Amino acid sequence: MKNLICIISGEPNSINSEIIGKVLKMKKKFRQNFFIIGNYKLIKKQFEKLKSNVKLKKITKIDNYNYLKNNFVLDVPLVFKNPFKVPIKNKKPYIMNCFKIAIDLAKKKKVAGFINCPINKFETFGLRTMGVTEFLAKKEKVLGKEAMLIYNKSLSVSPITTHIKIKNVSKKITKKIIIDKSLTINNFYKKWFNIKPKIGLLGLNPHNFEFRKGSEELKTIIPAIKALKKNKILIYGPISSDTAFNNQSKTKYDVIIGMYHDQVLSPFKTLYNFNAINVTLGLPYLRVSPDHGTGKDIVKKNLANPKSLVHCIKFFSKING
Repeated sequence: MKNLICIISGEPNSINSEIIGKVLKMKKKFRQNFFIIGNYKLIKKQFEKLKSNVKLKKITKIDNYNYLKNNFVLDVPLVFKNPFKVPIKNKKPYIMNCFKIAIDLAKKKKVAGFINCPINKFETFGLRTMGVTEFLAKKEKVLGKEAMLIYNKSLSVSPITTHIKIKNVSKKITKKIIIDKSLTINNFYKKWFNIKPKIGLLGLNPHNFEFRKGSEELKTIIPAIKALKKNKILIYGPISSDTAFNNQSKTKYDVIIGMYHDQVLSPFKTLYNFNAINVTLGLPYLRVSPDHGTGKDIVKKNLANPKSLVHCIKFFSKING
């Protein structure tokens, strides 16, 4: 269904029910129909604790419901006592089951795509280097060709490597992976926005190591740029990362690609804060998520900002016309 998406409720011990509740209260402002995937009883109990006066309706399958008028929860089994202290042994299979349902619905075109609210990556996947991006890419057999795009309509960023230690970054950067991820980003913009994106590619080292012999810039990054330009990709670089974000008013890049996570996400979040979403590119379906974590330090305090989740929903409205 073109105008229907699902939102995976995500980590139970988090701010997710709070931001979902806040979004449901403003539901009439959205053009996009959506429903929640999660445990009905858990979300209802958490709403009660948060004093969120939002009514929910439990469903067990997708049908021709009035999604705009009602707040539906596609019920997924979960055993719990304390709604904000669900044990890892219970929540891990629950979260994985939620993803399984959403992926199945997306692949069968019953939804236009899905949003997943934040999860505790280590407790869910058991690996500190595995995030939702890598998990989905591995599942769909596109690992290495997928791209994590932190999207804002003014400027987006994407790291070549994601959740790995800094000391391992240079080992993971290859000409092929730079080319594959850049092509994935280019294809995404062409398909969904009908534009040829202007891409800025950062170097790895401070001042690009001044292009000295043996530098990653000379050995890997410049050859990748040359190959991409031959494929008519509008790409520039390598750009020194210390000034890349200062000149955006002149350079007007659609996307800045960095070599590692914090190289691009730190300046981006300083500029845009909650005005961004996380999009996984290269999958056979659309997956987005709010660009923040589980907010464990503010759980049950009614301080969570739903802005990024709002942008996720509006993103689907934009691409679905």
